[in-house]
Amino acid sequence: MPGKARRGLAVDRVHRGDCLELLARVPDGTVHLAFADPPFNIGYDYDTYDDRRPADDYLAWSRRWLAEIVRVLRPDGTFWLAIGDEYAAELKVLATRELGLTCRSWVVWYYTFGVNCRQKFSRSHAHLFHLVRDPRAFTFNTDAIRVPSARELVYGDRRADPTGRLPDDTWILRPQDLPDGFGADGDTWYFPRVCGTFKERSGWHGCQMPEQLLGRIIRASSNPGDLVLDPFAGSGTTLAVAKKLRRAFLGCELSAAYAARIRKRLAASAPGAPLDGAPEPLKSVPTTAAGRRLGGSGGATRGKTSRQERQRLLFSRRRV
Repeated sequence: MPGKARRGLAVDRVHRGDCLELLARVPDGTVHLAFADPPFNIGYDYDTYDDRRPADDYLAWSRRWLAEIVRVLRPDGTFWLAIGDEYAAELKVLATRELGLTCRSWVVWYYTFGVNCRQKFSRSHAHLFHLVRDPRAFTFNTDAIRVPSARELVYGDRRADPTGRLPDDTWILRPQDLPDGFGADGDTWYFPRVCGTFKERSGWHGCQMPEQLLGRIIRASSNPGDLVLDPFAGSGTTLAVAKKLRRAFLGCELSAAYAARIRKRLAASAPGAPLDGAPEPLKSVPTTAAGRRLGGSGGATRGKTSRQERQRLLFSRRRV
């Protein structure tokens, strides 16, 4: 319940401190949905956290906070984990084989404006593991995440289900054939990374996630009034989106400076308010602070795609 204390840890706010100490104060089996975007251990310059740990130390620490997540989840609870390439496999094994969670989906978040690399392919993705405690009992709101079908978008077929279809398991081999990256109807999700020029940008945290990405996760895996937990609140996106979508929320943040800014962001977020960013990033691209619209691939402005062009793109993908 919003505002009610749980063993001294009140909900609907961010708490400043070590997530292991704070999570220990959350009762067993009380969280409907947890989302974690932990440090990737790749040397990112946080203000209070050392992101250059020895691998064994990082994995031991990860095992501890993952075990706490599993403990606080309800029997029908859901956990989403965002992680980079370096430790994706290890953390998936920890969560499933050691801690007993079931992986429902391995989603790839594809984004533009990634870090440019000189001696390897430039990174433009992160991994999102959809994990549940009970594979037979968990929240998955299908109507909240439906996407238009190819029959509707490409062919304009009136027989298409007006409610759309569920995202499916799809590999897209040539994203360059699409006007703005990967399609929404697969386990590769396209959302632009929140860049410094975007209106959505908070301006003080380098790892800010798009509100629309968290919106998809929270809508799918929780209901209004449910408790959403983020043990690494960071820029506060999970908490702000949970508040806007009328969920109870609970956040942990090690940095006092980040926690103070999260509180300001939450104060400016209202239940029922629209989420920041483009709701359909393949159709409506984000704008910069100067008001320029950015395309999903390379930053070029793009208009609407004609039906003939959409058909050409679909056929070119089939020829791969």
